[in-house]
Amino acid sequence: GTNPMTFVSRFGQKRNEKCTTACIHVHTTNKKFDYAVNVVNNPTTMAFRVRQSKYRHIFADQPKNENCWSGFRLSTKTGEQQYIKASGKYFALSLAGGGGPVAVCSLDRPGRFEPGASQTLGGHSGGVLDFDWNPFDDSMLATASEDCTIKIWSIPEDWEPIDANGNAKKGESMGPSDALAVLEGHRKKVTLVRYHPTASNVLASTSADLTVRVWDCERGECVSKCEAFNDLLHDVVWDECGDNLASSCKDKALRIIDPRTGTVSSTVESIHEGSKSVKLQYVENSTHILSTGFNKTSAREMKLWDIRNLSSPVNTQKIDSASGAFVPLYDNDTKVVYLCGKGDGKLGYFEVEAPKVHALSEFRSTSPGKGYCDVPKRALNVMKCETARILKVTSGGVEPLSFTVPRKSDAFQDDIFPDTAGLEPAHTCEEWLAGSSKKPITVSLDPKKKAGNKGSKTKIMSVASLKKELATAEERIKYLEGKLSEANIEF
Repeated sequence: GTNPMTFVSRFGQKRNEKCTTACIHVHTTNKKFDYAVNVVNNPTTMAFRVRQSKYRHIFADQPKNENCWSGFRLSTKTGEQQYIKASGKYFALSLAGGGGPVAVCSLDRPGRFEPGASQTLGGHSGGVLDFDWNPFDDSMLATASEDCTIKIWSIPEDWEPIDANGNAKKGESMGPSDALAVLEGHRKKVTLVRYHPTASNVLASTSADLTVRVWDCERGECVSKCEAFNDLLHDVVWDECGDNLASSCKDKALRIIDPRTGTVSSTVESIHEGSKSVKLQYVENSTHILSTGFNKTSAREMKLWDIRNLSSPVNTQKIDSASGAFVPLYDNDTKVVYLCGKGDGKLGYFEVEAPKVHALSEFRSTSPGKGYCDVPKRALNVMKCETARILKVTSGGVEPLSFTVPRKSDAFQDDIFPDTAGLEPAHTCEEWLAGSSKKPITVSLDPKKKAGNKGSKTKIMSVASLKKELATAEERIKYLEGKLSEANIEF
């Protein structure tokens, strides 16, 4: 509660010597600020400067019950997955049960989900371990399973497991025959899947067979495979343009992979000294890699690596001594990373300005989180200055955490909402494989300019629809052959 200027003045008077710069942290009731204090010649004469940042005062409140989802029987499968993923329209959540059921709910329909009545997606013979939404189609979902396969699904427009009043609604679920494509090739369970950020229908996957594969979803083919791993993989992430894959492994090594060829271009032998899970994020327009893991005393830590020189991290910060692994969620537009701890209720957020990482604040709750994901920017309420929304999986359901920058104006704030990645792919899979390198095509978040930013529906033919077309074609061929025979025409 001390006035910052008073605190700085007292700090200077206590020092009877010359100094150049001192950094202090001032805590108020609900916010934490970083101040830089410059002291020149006279310790009692000071220049007071606050670090400039548009996101320094970002905050989140505990959501109300009417804005949450409940009633889920959560999956008991353990692993490196996030348990929940969101598109601009839906979120997917792993459930317990045979066939690897997945709940798919609308972001704008909070309420109660009823197992056995509400619609689910269940088309695998084993449990679903991970999934990912197509960044160019809010209705297309890829699921990875213990049955060694990856399946591609398209959620129908009339999908509605929860009605407008927040009550469970009965409906027809999706089964194995509804899958658009099945990707087969892994010899053991598929643990992680990640869609390419700029090329259409390109997917990366990891498996317990110790490989990373890259797939062309339209053809259903594996285009490259990396077999450079000696142990189970912890994470795999694309860079901004999709030219590289960064992977972390149980052997503590960081590997940079060329996804077009499957070769390893760079390696860091020991990215974190601890043996627990290591998670990665490309930051600062993919010039740096942020890693979260554990040190040799099992304390959680965060490191920042410059990809031009991976000999040592440019920044290392010890976070705390909790035991749960972090799920780092990075916003490339605001340069803010959210560290979400599995098994605890603390969520800290930091602003990345390489080589520095500035602590902003943290959100605390009494309910521990099992999984986390961020919602795409185009689904946020920008007129209320919502710069991020994180979905948190708890034992009671799913909670939306809305992070807001306090602003008094009701107008669109273009300084905190730069253009973001849209629904249009920058190139095709064939172009990307041929060497094309492009950044994501961006769109404005201004509601007045968003009308034309709807993208196009991704077209992948399902097995059922192909069989139907084949049957129709065979019937037509049989009819034409009969006509030729009647006319005594040889064929």
